[in-house]
Amino acid sequence: MSAYTPQWPHGEIKEIFSDIFFVTGTNIIHYNGTDIQASRNMIIVRSGQELTLINTVRLDDNGLKVLDALGKVTHIVKIGPFHGRDDAFYLDRYENSKLWALRGMQHGHGKTTDVELIPNGSMPFPGSTIFIFETTSQPEGIIHIAREGGILISCDSIKNWTHVDHYFSEETGKNFVKNGLIRPANIDSVWSHEMHPQVSDFDRLLTLFAFRHLLSAHGDPMLDTAHEQVATTVKYTFGLQSGK
Repeated sequence: MSAYTPQWPHGEIKEIFSDIFFVTGTNIIHYNGTDIQASRNMIIVRSGQELTLINTVRLDDNGLKVLDALGKVTHIVKIGPFHGRDDAFYLDRYENSKLWALRGMQHGHGKTTDVELIPNGSMPFPGSTIFIFETTSQPEGIIHIAREGGILISCDSIKNWTHVDHYFSEETGKNFVKNGLIRPANIDSVWSHEMHPQVSDFDRLLTLFAFRHLLSAHGDPMLDTAHEQVATTVKYTFGLQSGK
């Protein structure tokens, strides 16, 4: 088996809502000839004693002890094509866990999808629904949780970097600010360039779901104002005719 992603620095697991946890760590990639170091988040949802990991981030030994104290890792969920580098680590560590993903998603380390995420299909925990983009060039989804006025869990489609945090390298932070990638509820140019989304998907998202909160794979939790902020971003990104 190929080596896992290293144990890069990360923060503490924090409970954002009852049984919904959030941890921020480091991500290092090489993109368009440039080394990029920024932050990324993993969301953990507990249902009974079962834990679901979404947008996985590899934790160090102390972090894993905290994770194991929360419950039993049972489900690994991949909702974006550019994440999942740490899925194999968790699937191998927790041998009976299942990998949930959208149809057509590719996985590293020889892993395959155990359960396909489809509209109105099974979900890894109760009270949740999968939203699937229809216009993107690769599969991408958002999870909606019908609690707390509605919670969205996104991968790269909507980011919420509102500042350059300490997981960024200095150079990456400066470049992200310069290129407009540090914005609330952002549909950024990097993801859009790779995925070619159409406004119809975001209009459908805003129409289908009531939500107040956003937990993205990138940036801080957005609490209470997420629907308004996403609608504003859609208008800014696609034009004033869109956004509900």
